[in-house]
Amino acid sequence: MFPEYRDLITELKTSDTHFVHLFDKHNALDQRIKNMEARIEVATHEEIETLKKEKLAIKDELYSVLRKASAEKT
Repeated sequence: MFPEYRDLITELKTSDTHFVHLFDKHNALDQRIKNMEARIEVATHEEIETLKKEKLAIKDELYSVLRKASAEKT
């Protein structure tokens, strides 16, 4: 996710608790969705789609944080 911001992600994971919370929540949702799609965890198609939308919203927020932090560095 966002390979162009790899170094900045590493930096923010050690200095920005909000970013860490979002990052961890995104990864947890990603794993849960994978488990549901693999039928390891039971879910309806609608539940999976809802989680995918939530994950995408978090990804958008992560991207906003990254863009803002990147702009502040320049």
